[in-house]
Amino acid sequence: MQHTSKLPNVGTTIFSVMSALANQHNAINLSQGFPGFSSDKKLMDLVTKAMHSGYNQYAPMPGNMELRQRIANKFDFLYGTSYNPETEITVTAGATQAIFTIISAFVRQEDEVIIFKPAYDCYQPAIELQGAKTISIQLNAPNYKVDWNAVKQKINRKTKMIIINTPQNPSGSVFSEADMLQLQALTENTNIIVLSDEVYEHIIFDGKKHQSACLFSDLKARSFITASFGKTFHNTGWKIGYCCAPKELMEEFRKVHQFNVFSVNHPMQKGLADYLKEPSHYLELSGFYQEKRDLFLSWIKDSRFQFNAAKGTYFQVLDFSEITQEYDVDFAKRLTIENGLASIPLSVFNDNHKDDKVLRFCFAKTEDTLKRAAEILNKI
Repeated sequence: MQHTSKLPNVGTTIFSVMSALANQHNAINLSQGFPGFSSDKKLMDLVTKAMHSGYNQYAPMPGNMELRQRIANKFDFLYGTSYNPETEITVTAGATQAIFTIISAFVRQEDEVIIFKPAYDCYQPAIELQGAKTISIQLNAPNYKVDWNAVKQKINRKTKMIIINTPQNPSGSVFSEADMLQLQALTENTNIIVLSDEVYEHIIFDGKKHQSACLFSDLKARSFITASFGKTFHNTGWKIGYCCAPKELMEEFRKVHQFNVFSVNHPMQKGLADYLKEPSHYLELSGFYQEKRDLFLSWIKDSRFQFNAAKGTYFQVLDFSEITQEYDVDFAKRLTIENGLASIPLSVFNDNHKDDKVLRFCFAKTEDTLKRAAEILNKI
């Protein structure tokens, strides 16, 4: 049987490649972005209670109403702005499903979608499956700052959407208020939709404030915000997230969502709704992860790796240009095979595999794991 692939240039993701290599060589796995510790027992107990209380059939298509109300309350509490839980919030099977559904609902053949690279790898395939064109803007190491003049030059009548990710995976950079104001100005009086991937909104460091799209009125009016409970509460395998948008945008989203997954895991939604009654469960995250970041960096400060401390996420980029001029994929594989430490090379997320000689390490791990990883890095 013969067929033509709709994604001819897509192979196995680098996350699968590096995790398989880590397993094969019994290496410390700081490649894939999952926490190396358990979720809060209180949350798991609440999910168990929900199961025993009968929350085992389909949730409403947009999500458990208590959870949507808690999400609305969280936006009001954190940002002084909110979304209507009836019409503007939908619970999804993780942020990736939300992102795919948003793109599917709005992007048509011949449309253009602007993304910033290095970019998380789910954006471009979703765009291409709609027959649309990805317009990528390359950000440069080590600061990964956006050149908004370059963005302005890329916007034209075909531009349907701009995808941003702040705090950004894989670089660990964040958008400033000035960045968001520039984005708002560039999209004003257009029909451009902004997809703001904010899955790491609660993991931002050094006293900075997360600049959510909802803080800027014109941006909010044209934006989807996507978020992930898996990233927030250390349970990525649960695949529960959500998205928020103005009613007229969310109506189109739900038309696709209802025929894609319809609804997602009900007892977990109920458990999360109860857990979110206490804001400290997400307010403490920045401090929790900053301590891990600072420990990890203090342990490798005398190594040959160079770095700027991550501003957000639980990923740290390390520059290895003083060690070797190998292609970053080759060095990442050698580091795994010969030294027992797995990471992610950033070139796979860049235009034309641009190689800045940097690797991404996940520090959402136990102190012992990070200590052992640091010992390896110090010997390189």
